[in-house]
Formats: sequence, structure tokens, C-alpha cells
Amino acid sequence: MADRFPSAPSGNGKVPSDADIVVIGGGVTGCSAAYHLAKLSGGRKRVVLLERDKLTSGTTWHSAAQVRQLRSSENLTRLIQYSTELYTALETETGQSTGWLQTGSISIATNPDRLTHIRRQATLSEAFGIPVQEITARDVKDVWPLANVSDVIGAIYSPSDGRVSPSDLCAALAKGFRAFGGQIYEDAPVTGLKRVGRRVTSVETGIGPIRCDMVVLTGGLWSAAIGSLAGVRVPIYACEHFYLLTKPIDGIVTHRPTLSDHDGHLYIRDEGGGLLVGCFEPKGKPIDISELPANFAFGLLNEDWDHFEPMMHSGIHRIPALERAEVRMLLNGPESFTPDGAFLLGPSAEVDNLFLLCGMNSVGVATGGGAGKALAQWVLDGEAPMDLTGVDPRRFASVESDIAFLRERTPEVLGAHYAVSFPGHEWQSGRSLRCLPLHKYHVDDAAQFGQRFGWERPLVFGANIDMKLTYGRAGWREAVAGEVQAAHSRAALFDQSTFGKIRVAGPDAEAFLQRLCANDMARKPGRVIYTALLDNRAGFQSDLTAQRLGLDDYVLYVNTNSVLRDLAWLLSHRRAQERVEISDVTADFAVIGLMGPAAAQVLKDACEGAELLRALPYFSHRTFELNGVEVRAARVSYVGEPGWELTVPAGEAGPVYQALRTAGRTVGIRPAGLLAQTSMRIEKGFLSFGHDITPDDTPVEAGLTQATKLEQKIDFVGRAALVRRRTEGAGRHMMTVVLDTDGDANPIGGEPMRINGIIQGRVTSAAFGFRVGRPVCLGYLKGELSELEGSKVEVDVAGRRCPGRAMRAPAFDPEGIRLRSGSTFAAA
Repeated sequence: MADRFPSAPSGNGKVPSDADIVVIGGGVTGCSAAYHLAKLSGGRKRVVLLERDKLTSGTTWHSAAQVRQLRSSENLTRLIQYSTELYTALETETGQSTGWLQTGSISIATNPDRLTHIRRQATLSEAFGIPVQEITARDVKDVWPLANVSDVIGAIYSPSDGRVSPSDLCAALAKGFRAFGGQIYEDAPVTGLKRVGRRVTSVETGIGPIRCDMVVLTGGLWSAAIGSLAGVRVPIYACEHFYLLTKPIDGIVTHRPTLSDHDGHLYIRDEGGGLLVGCFEPKGKPIDISELPANFAFGLLNEDWDHFEPMMHSGIHRIPALERAEVRMLLNGPESFTPDGAFLLGPSAEVDNLFLLCGMNSVGVATGGGAGKALAQWVLDGEAPMDLTGVDPRRFASVESDIAFLRERTPEVLGAHYAVSFPGHEWQSGRSLRCLPLHKYHVDDAAQFGQRFGWERPLVFGANIDMKLTYGRAGWREAVAGEVQAAHSRAALFDQSTFGKIRVAGPDAEAFLQRLCANDMARKPGRVIYTALLDNRAGFQSDLTAQRLGLDDYVLYVNTNSVLRDLAWLLSHRRAQERVEISDVTADFAVIGLMGPAAAQVLKDACEGAELLRALPYFSHRTFELNGVEVRAARVSYVGEPGWELTVPAGEAGPVYQALRTAGRTVGIRPAGLLAQTSMRIEKGFLSFGHDITPDDTPVEAGLTQATKLEQKIDFVGRAALVRRRTEGAGRHMMTVVLDTDGDANPIGGEPMRINGIIQGRVTSAAFGFRVGRPVCLGYLKGELSELEGSKVEVDVAGRRCPGRAMRAPAFDPEGIRLRSGSTFAAA
């Protein structure tokens, strides 16, 4: 292996004393990141690649190296599309073959839910520019004569997928890296990371230290251990991954499309005249890296035929000839997984100049080319080249890096690799990591919980609710309808405590936030301000509401999953001379949403102090006492009904909640969960970061320029780009599409939207709108706003085109009358 990857000359055997960028880990992601860092910088950056053993050791060398392009998100699909282009081009560029074979792939379905799943994927193919074709069981048999297709009810053929040789690929990337001046040091394990504040200043190795400006951690199985050297949490854990190799079998046709039998948890392809049969079994086998030998590099784990036996039966069912085949080996190698099945790409939460690209969840080779390029662009440009929030390492709470949690969760993650992507999926393992201050009250009310950023959050309330996953009409629909009705006609309580809360305080707090926020943050104390944090391209980095508590004191309320990301954004933009303190106070406070036309009466009956809220304007807040507890009430709503968001100290949340429940009995108050809130916010056209607004979107196309200070002569991050976008025109616009059906279609997000038969956009959020009695979709449509308004739109739900109408205004209460009503109390 060492002969194949000759190291660059290293003088006296030591690493250089300094470098611009150090990449740690020489697998496919490390080689790709190093190659792109050197290439995209034109060789101007001094990039050093460190490998603890030899290149490809650990996981890359034994990868089955499947490359399937179509993913649930456009940007992740684009990463793999680029990988396929790169793996073809590298041979021309370097003279080193990558072993790329464009064999295609076939995904088969043996039950209706799987068929819906693969059809949903196929509907995205046209939007993403990937050729696919729905084929029959007979077609599958023609391509795979040895396959049993008696139970196959449908299939999708993707001709542009393929496979690659992982070792050849890394050899080509390494050769290209050196051509741009990169240096590779093998047998150079990292022993320390020197950190000063929020920056790593040097990397310690067994052959000397390297001072550096940036560190890229692509250490595969060892990434968590290496990250811990700088106090960085890396939420990954290893599982054993199996595939069977047979000796040659009569009737095998070479270079056939990979056969994906995901109902059987299998992928099958020809290999060396025989078969390669790999699996992602329903429950994986976790393994801690401490269980591996210290010098583990090109080793394998023990064969485990007892564990593999059910998969072997599935394989024989699909390929009967497998029963008589001679086995070459049952390969068992460790691979690392994250708690949600998506890899890590981006800055760490704790250190500004340490980037992660690891925890690849068995898609390292497929994604490696594109992910390495995206990471390199992020490092070199200071901003992500596209929306990568779905793989941002800062999407995990620190508690989700706990080893006990990861060991429990990872087997389920591996088992879900080939699961049908039903809406509403919740992980069953690793629960109760963080409980809200009102958790025991929710348990008493028979809440059905979901997990968000480690928090247990009520989805819906009711003891006998059918929570079975389905593409059809959900079993919880009537319960959610009841919660929506309560908020719409009476009053409901929403626990919004999971929202992140960031305190920004100090003499320069206003100036600091004016520079970073798109809206005017110089409003008087007592005001609530909705604003975006934009990047230099005017893309959304976050959206939030800020409550100004005093002249030098703000609290920012941010998306549940964004708190670490937003905290890092604020900290990294704070100037050395600015007198600003920034802290995460999420766990210190609970937030109770009291919503509905009877909300004012509930507050009036709960305490005399609530009289102070009588004339409180919309987007304002005021503090009052409820049974001796200081409560800050903000006149805002995320559900389109009048009410207040009440912030209370976490330890006092229970008594306040109980007082509201007691006072609300006469009006029929009830608790409501996240499913009701989501339905109502989509009806009202309220956009959610990570779904409807992302770094790929600006306030111009989102219709949110009114929430900026563009008309004022005040500079802010992203202003210049936002002015250009407004001048040039958006070219696409966020629209509401209300379907003509009353509920037999169930869009869930991601569906293509067509105008005159041509795809003009995709759904970003969707839910059944109980107040309007129709499914409601949000999404961007291409075209002029004047032409889009009222246009006929077809939403493609798993191949079924469902008609509807586009509108700029929200589906519910388009004039905003209800939202501003109810600000005064009923007469005594």
C-alpha cells in the first residue's frame, strides 16, 4: 500500500513547521478535501495532509464504493453528481484510473409503501437533472436473469449511477493534490491540538508540530478522539458493516446495474464473476474504537454469520443461485454513523477554524468528491457554497455526543439506512436526553413526543392516538384537528421552550446587532423585532425574533436546531473592541404560547397583573407578575391567532402553566403540540429556517424585504448583495399553493411543482390546513410575481399531479386581521 501512495519528500522526516491548512485523515474525504483545497486556491495555500497510517486505511479501503446520485435534497444530490463527474475527469487530469464504472442502479419495490417511496424519489429526478425510468418486474428480470422477481411490484432504473475503486480513487486524488503543491505525511498520527480561545493554533504529531491557520478533520473512525484534543465534540460512533463476496457463479453478467432490494435490506452487484451482497440490517452492531487494536489500519472485524444469517436468507430469496454459491468471504469492517444518518460537513461548534468532514454513514465514497469540494470552498471563501444546514455539525446538541447515547442510537441509524422515508419519522432509541420544564405536565396529558435538538417535545396530545407512519391519512389527524380548533375558536397552550435563546448584552449590543441583523435593531426597549441574519451573498443564515429588554440588553429567540450555529455566527463576528457579551440562555427559560381568541380572557382570569397587557401593541413585550412569578409577555404568534408568547424562568414554569390551565377551564383551553403548530404556521405562510428559507434564499424571493432596513442608510452584513438582488429581480418567489382536494392527497415537502406541465419549483413545507380545509404547500416558483399570482399549479405527489392555485398571500387570514385582534381584554 505504501508503494502505491509514495509520500512527498519530507526532509529530515519531520513535518513542516507551519502551513496554511492541515488536513487530518487520508481516506477518501481527506484526499478529496486536500485536493480541492490545493486546486481551488491555485496552489497558493500551503496544504498538508496527515495520515496516521497509510492512505485509505480505516474504512475507505474496504468500501463497497456504490455511487447512487438521487437524494432527498437537491444540494446533497448535487454533491454526488459532482462526484461522478470528478471520478471520470480525474483519470484525464492525473493519468491515474479511478476505476469508475457507470453501471446504473435499479431500486425495486415489493410493497405499496416502498413503491410510493421510490416514485417520490423518481419525481425529483427531473428537477435535479438525473435520468430515471420506472420499469416493470419483467424488465428487472431481463437485466438480472438470476433474480427472483415474483414479489416485485415496481422498480426505478437510474442509468447514471455507478461504482468506483476506492483505492484507485484516493491514488488519483493524492496525485492531483501533489501536482498543486500539496504535501502528504503518512505514519503521522495527531497527538495534540493546541487551542487558544476559539482557534486551533497548531497541530501536534509524532514527527513534530505544525503551526496553522485552519484545520480540517477528516479522521473517519478516529474523528471524535481527535476532535476531543481541542475540546470539540464530534457525534459519531462506529457500527460493523457486512458484505458477502462469492466465488464465480454461472450466469452472472458483468457490469450490470446494482440491484437495490431495500425491503430486504440489501444491495447486490456482480463482483469478480460472482456476487457482492451487502446489507444494512434492521439493527446494526455497534463497536467502540477502543475495542479495535491500536494499530488497526487495513484489518477487518471477525465474521459474524449468526448476525448475517437473516440477510443471507433475504439474499437467497432475491438471488436463488446464492444458496449454491461458494463463499469467498464475509467482509466485516467498521464504519462511522451520526445520530440522524446525515454526515458532518462544516465548522465545529466550539472552534471557529476547525472544520469537520466525517461520520459519512456509508456514503463517503459516493459523496466524497462533492463534499470535499464544498468543504474546500467553505474554508477558502469563509461561507458555504450552498445550503448545507442539513449536514452542519452544529445541528446537534452537546448531549448528542455522549458515548452511551451514541452507542444506543447508532444501530438504529444503520438499520434506517434503507427505510422508507415516511413523514413524521422519530428515532426510538436514545430518548429523554433533555426534558422541558413542563415535561411532567405533558406526560400527564398523554403527549406523544418527538425529539428536537435532544429535547422531548410534544407532537400531539392523546392517549390512544395511532402514530403509525404512513404516506396516507395519518392516525393523529383528528387529534391535531382538535388542537387547531381550540387555538382557532377558544385558547390553546403551546410549549415553545425548545426555541434557542441567546442573550446579547453590553454597551455595544445595539451597534453589534445593527451590523449583523438585516432589520433595524435600534427600536426602543419593549419592542419585539423580527429579523434575519444574512451572509455576504444576502442568503439567510438564520431568522429570529429579538426582544429588546433594555438599552444594552437583548434576547434573541432562534430556531431550536440553530442555537449553536447562531451562537457561533455571533461570536465569530464580534470584533475585539466591541463590548458585548453573548451567551446561550436556552435552558434558563421556558416559553409558553398562549394562543386563541380567548387568550386575553385567560390571562385576565389568571392574574390581576395581566391588566398591564391591555393596550400592548403587536410586536411589543411587557413584564408582569403572575402569582408572584415574573413573566415577560410578547405580542407575537407563530400560528396566526391572537395571543402571547410568555417567557418565564424555567424553575417557575410549572406554576405559571397550571395557573393558565386553571384560568382557561371556563373557555375550554387545551394543550397543543408541534403538529398543530406546524399546520397553522404553514396556513399562515410563516416561513421556517431550514425548510422555507435557507442560505440559498434571500429576503427578496422570500418576500421579506419589509423586515429589513434597506430603505435606511444603515449598513449591515449582506446589504450590498441584497440591493443587487432586488435590482436584478429574484426570478423566483415564495408562494402559497392551496390544493383543490380536501385531503386525499398528502404532500409532505420536496414535491416538484409544475406550471403548464413544466417543473417551476419544489414544495418547501406542506401540511393539511384545518382552518381552510385543504392541503397547503409553501414553495418557490420561477417566474414574475404578477404572472404567478393565481396561476394553476400541479404538485407532483409520488407521480400523481394534484392541481391547486398559487398565491402570494397566506392561505389563512391573508389580511392579517385575526392576528392583530384580541389585544384588549373582554369586558368584566
